[in-house]
Amino acid sequence: MSKNKNSISVQPTKDGSTTLYSSRFNQHYHNPNGAVAESRHVFFDTPRLPDAINQKKALNIFETGFGTGLNLLLLIQYLKQQKNTPEVMFYSVEAFPVEAAMARRFDFGDNPELNQSKELLHRIFETLKPGLNQIQISEQLTLKLYSGFFDELFDSETISGKFDFYFHDPFSPKANPELWMPEVFKKLASVAHQNAVLSTYCAATAARAAMAVAGWNLARAHGALGKREMTVASLNPEQLEPFKRINEKRLIERFDRGDFE
Repeated sequence: MSKNKNSISVQPTKDGSTTLYSSRFNQHYHNPNGAVAESRHVFFDTPRLPDAINQKKALNIFETGFGTGLNLLLLIQYLKQQKNTPEVMFYSVEAFPVEAAMARRFDFGDNPELNQSKELLHRIFETLKPGLNQIQISEQLTLKLYSGFFDELFDSETISGKFDFYFHDPFSPKANPELWMPEVFKKLASVAHQNAVLSTYCAATAARAAMAVAGWNLARAHGALGKREMTVASLNPEQLEPFKRINEKRLIERFDRGDFE
């Protein structure tokens, strides 16, 4: 992963919300067709997270790539909308946190509740220190945000508990290949409940092969905002019944053959 100097700019998306553009990775943080809409579709609606919020007493969520903090804000909003009030631990890792002042420039479009949360993001980024930061967002929601690299997080042995949902949201395999390797998905599987669901915007065959090699069962789902597909994964194939399954055995054979090198 490149550690060269990075410049970040705030840019509009087509649903009225903003995203960021990173010169280091030469990519937007979110889909330019709509940051909020993409996150809702990929990480909440498709894996049926609102149903789990309504049914569970406790939930643990792991996010690879805190980015702008949008997924955290959406989680807060979903928790307020549901009748049930589970205890939620939201674990996230971010190697390149944005500057606190930039958070005040975010715009979440026609969503006053999200826009009112910009001060929360500012406080999070302003007080963020290297390593693990624990922030009590509300009585029911705890944020554990690791400022550093993914491998450092797992080497630090600060992860406790098992996870129910994974938001795999790093930059693309082309821009940030280190976070799409089998070793990454093996580490995620090592702290997953058997029924855990991993969702990602990515539909690249090489990335899916890496997940399959790591022991994840795979399925394809409709992508967000112009993207044909996204990927849903679980250690338990029964969790993928609503989706069109992917042949993991064939992907593993291709990976072993070196098709993706």
